Amino acid sequence: MSRAALLVLADGRFPAGGHAHSGGAEAAVRAGRITGAKSLEDFCRGRLHTTGLVSAAVAASAALGVDPGELDAAADARTPSPALRAAARKLGRQLLRAARATWASPELDVLARRFARGAHQPVVLGVAARAAGLGPQDAAHCALYESVGGPATATVRLLSLDPFDATAVLARLAPEADRVAETAVRAAHRVAEEGADALPAASAPLLELFAEAHAARAGRLFAS
Repeated sequence: MSRAALLVLADGRFPAGGHAHSGGAEAAVRAGRITGAKSLEDFCRGRLHTTGLVSAAVAASAALGVDPGELDAAADARTPSPALRAAARKLGRQLLRAARATWASPELDVLARRFARGAHQPVVLGVAARAAGLGPQDAAHCALYESVGGPATATVRLLSLDPFDATAVLARLAPEADRVAETAVRAAHRVAEEGADALPAASAPLLELFAEAHAARAGRLFAS
């Protein structure tokens, strides 16, 4: 296991395309749900325990070597919004390109051939973590950090929020993210034994509704 590889994979400068997505923050800002640091923290906490938990469990399962096709189908079933499914696959394609350029891995090559239109991003993240010599805990932490880091970064741009305040939100959420990661890894071990039905199915219906409205909106700063 390489902590340096974990830093590379989790680094916001890793060319995986996440900079173009706000994790629903842009739509939430437009709807008045995020107005400052406190509401950003509430929004990110909600993501941690819903979409973040599911993504982390999928990524951890892929890092354990669970069949990516089974995980991709499960991720699809847990993503009702067509706009979010499209965004997840677009991010998966970009992450896979970056990962294959960074770590030589037959598993990444097979994934690229199997999912020409892109697999869900957490599936690719888990396989990429595996290729980098990382484990399920690392993959879960990467997924959870992305689930809150994207909205925090986007809100700095959308609201001119002080970057120090946005970073403080992430720091306050860190212990909670650790606990969610542990839950995700336990779920991943069950998936390895029982199949993808053991994945959590925590939902965030408002995020799904926001995503559909956002996809139809002109003049967006972020793709999702």
